[in-house]
Amino acid sequence: MTDDETDRQEYEVVVIGGGPAGQTAGLYTTRLGHATAVVERGGGRAAMMQDVHNVLGITEETSGSEFLEIGREQLESYGCNVVRDFVSSVSETDDGRYRVCASDVDYIAESVVLATGFDDVRPQPPLPRTGRGLHYCLHCDAYMFVDEPVYVMGHSDSAATVAAIMLNFTDDVDLLTRGDEPTWSDETAAMLDSHPIGVIREDVAGVRNGDDGWLEALEFADGSVREYRGGFAMYGAEYNNGLAADLGCDINDDGTVSVDDHGRTSVENVYAVGDLTPGHNQVPVALGEGSKAGIAIHWTLREFPRELEETDTTEAVRDEEVPGIPDELLEQAVSFHTYD
Repeated sequence: MTDDETDRQEYEVVVIGGGPAGQTAGLYTTRLGHATAVVERGGGRAAMMQDVHNVLGITEETSGSEFLEIGREQLESYGCNVVRDFVSSVSETDDGRYRVCASDVDYIAESVVLATGFDDVRPQPPLPRTGRGLHYCLHCDAYMFVDEPVYVMGHSDSAATVAAIMLNFTDDVDLLTRGDEPTWSDETAAMLDSHPIGVIREDVAGVRNGDDGWLEALEFADGSVREYRGGFAMYGAEYNNGLAADLGCDINDDGTVSVDDHGRTSVENVYAVGDLTPGHNQVPVALGEGSKAGIAIHWTLREFPRELEETDTTEAVRDEEVPGIPDELLEQAVSFHTYD
């Protein structure tokens, strides 16, 4: 498809990524009167959650995919355009806006929100099922394993630290290096020696699951079998920061995108939220970051009040110029109201 054939759609805001942070940013900018598109490739860490934890008002029988689908429906009900597509690049246009290039569409936006998150580095198989014995978020899932046998996979300082933290929840914790040479420090080694943590160096050779799909035990290369209810893989993260880097956003040493308290990056009118940024990788945190970015964008894009410099050089605001919301969103908001 040539440039001339590429569909071009213009918005005030384009959000790249449809996880909790991206959806919330789109929710706020849409409800605050800004034409918004959320472009998502699907999947992501939130979609993998078997049960949503630590989100007030959401019960645990709700899966991550169900949670996100409800969010999509909410966004669309307010007039946000939610699109399943892959964004290949983002660049600044000659007029200071941004071109978001997807498969067959170029989205032109005044502000861009990057909500592309990160991917957990997965250990090599054999492995328990994700969410049924293999977990990545300590703060989300530690509660599930109170007084249960637990493993932590990894060979780094962070893996050893997580194993020690799990002693707050259970007295049966093993650290599985899976044949890898430990890379933790001498100080961490001393910490492990002073805590009741089993360090298992043999690799995992097999997995035993119950009828419900939950992990029951792991088989090791030496023929031993150890029972576990679940555990955590600690092999690091790969941040999806390529678009941010291409735009010239400041990237931290760990791969996260540097932002202020409202998600502003070092590039004007480019924001980053959620797991792509520093801080706790939690759904409630992502919701808060998305909302703050959405409000910050509104302060930048809103029509009124006009700056004093503008009113000094132009006529007063005319009746027909208000309200300062696009016609499509105005009609959507009026139809959405249930006051009658």
